[in-house]
Amino acid sequence: MKQEYLAVIALAERLHRRTLDRLQVELTQLKIQDINAVQAMILLNIGPQEVTAKDLMIRGCYQGTNISYNLKRLTENGYIDQSRSENDRRLVLIKLTAKGQKLLEALDSFYEGLASDLAAKAVDGETLENCRATLSMLDMFTGRQADQFA
Repeated sequence: MKQEYLAVIALAERLHRRTLDRLQVELTQLKIQDINAVQAMILLNIGPQEVTAKDLMIRGCYQGTNISYNLKRLTENGYIDQSRSENDRRLVLIKLTAKGQKLLEALDSFYEGLASDLAAKAVDGETLENCRATLSMLDMFTGRQADQFA
């Protein structure tokens, strides 16, 4: 069981790296040179709504300093706007600019194409859903284990 668990973790890490590599290729094809694949992934995690940095850390694989640096770069390059919450001035709200929304639309099309290829050539929706559910359970279990040691 230990070896299977470690294998799943290794596969998840490799999938994430390969996804970033493929996303970087897509950015290059779109002639976007002012952000990297991790920053593009952050835009995907922001999506059309307004979020906080903590929301992004929960949704993605970002450390606190890493997300701060990448949000700064995305702001400098005009992909996102950051503003203080009127209800809680400690919270910084993040939303896409028009430039960020335009890139999000291109990335959505890119991922739609990947999903279509995946469904046609490799994995059906039910298998992918089962995989997502299993990874979600592992994530929750690992999170509970980490909370016990905190």
